[in-house]
This record gives sequence, C-alpha cells and structure tokens, in this order.
Amino acid sequence: MGNEKYTYQDLIGIIETLRGENGCAWDKEQTHETLTPCIIEEAYELVEAVQNKDMVNLKEELGDVLLQVLMHAQIASENNAFTMEDVVDGIATKLVYRHPHVFNADEQTISTEKILENWEILKKKEKQQKTETQAMDEVARALPALMRAYKVQKKAAKVGFTWDTYEPIINKIFEEIDELKVEIKKGQLDKINEEMGDVLFSVVNLSYFLEINPEFALTNTTEKFINRFRYIENSAFAKGKQLSQMALEEMDQLWNECKKVESNI
Repeated sequence: MGNEKYTYQDLIGIIETLRGENGCAWDKEQTHETLTPCIIEEAYELVEAVQNKDMVNLKEELGDVLLQVLMHAQIASENNAFTMEDVVDGIATKLVYRHPHVFNADEQTISTEKILENWEILKKKEKQQKTETQAMDEVARALPALMRAYKVQKKAAKVGFTWDTYEPIINKIFEEIDELKVEIKKGQLDKINEEMGDVLFSVVNLSYFLEINPEFALTNTTEKFINRFRYIENSAFAKGKQLSQMALEEMDQLWNECKKVESNI
C-alpha cells in the first residue's frame, strides 16, 4: 500500500482472509472459548501500558484488544449469530440511551454525580433488573475476585448498605481475622477457606470506603514486594550466598534495610 495507512475496513478484510479457506490454520481453529484467555491477557497488558504512561505501547495494545473484538465478531458472523455492524449499532444505541442529558434536547446538563446515578437507573431498566440483588448477580463472575467484590459492594452502598466511618470496617477486619484464627486451630480446610474469604471481603470493603481500587493497590504492593525481594537476593549474591543459605532473620534484616533505602529516595 506504499505510504498509505491501512483502514478499519482493511483490518476487517485481513481478518476475514485469515479465517478464510486459504487463511491461517491457527486463526481458522479459533473459537469464542479459545480466544477468551487472549482478550483477558490483552486487556491487562493495555492496563499496564496506561499505568506506565507508555503511549507507544498503549497504541499497540489497543490494536491487540481491537483484534480480539474483531475476531469474536468474525466468528459470530460466520455462525450467523451477529456481525461487527451489529456490535457497533448495539454500543452506539446504548451510549445514546444512557446519555439523555447529551442526546435529548429536553434533558438539562447535570452534575457528574447525577449522571452516574441516572446511568445506573437506566442500566437497571435496560436490563430489566428490578432489585439490587439482580444487579449484583449480573456483575461478571469472570472478573478478578477483588474487582468483583468491589463492584458488588459499590452496588450495596448505592442503597445505603455501607458504614459512615472507616473505624467499624477496620474492627470488622480484626473480627474476621479472629474467626480465621479459630478455624485454623480447628484445622477444617473448608472453614478456613470461608473465613479467609471473609477477611478479604472486609478488606475490599475498607478499600471501597477509602475510594481505593483494591486491584490496583494489590498490584502496586506486589511490584514493591518483587523490588524488595530483588534487593535481598542481590545482597545475598554480593556476599557470595544463595537465598537458600540465608536464615529468615538475615533476609528480614535486609528487607528492613531496603525499606529504609526506599524511604530516603
């Protein structure tokens, strides 16, 4: 194509060719089910590009996510379920319906808080949800557990099922930890699993109250853990040791040393 850029229609044609009779064997074998892990992975890579403020990589990752969308639409089209045009029409219709303050001349411009409130009302009406429990049930079970718990608690808070201050939430976390200790002593794995879930759910509740996304908070802490562990390992190597040759107390001392270095940066 010389210096000309490929267009959206070109991309659709390329995917049709890849899935066609003389296309790529791998692409032709793909189904909605086999592609599911791919779109999850691509979405997380997109999030990472955003977090890193990496615009070059962000452009590439957006393309990868778009590819997944178009692949699913192509497979659906081949099965006479729906087309990409139907997908576009569906999301456009939804956006217009849920933004009456923009597309309906009779609606006045309102605050962001009111817009979000109306969005939820219109969403429930659109999905014929008559109760908050129905709305909770429709929060995707495939979401990461922290994210799903956060969204469910957000829906509960919308109708006032939330604390006024953070203190009772912290008390609840300690209460759940005490219950976990009891079950650990009993040694019943199913009960331990249940109480561990209660502890995590309570921590997510605190995250929601403090307006902190628990998924991102845990991701940042995991990165911090890796960096500190790297410091411990590099310190061990500098002493001519492997980590397996170091006592826990010595590793913990290096861990605290790393924390001091971080605080001085």
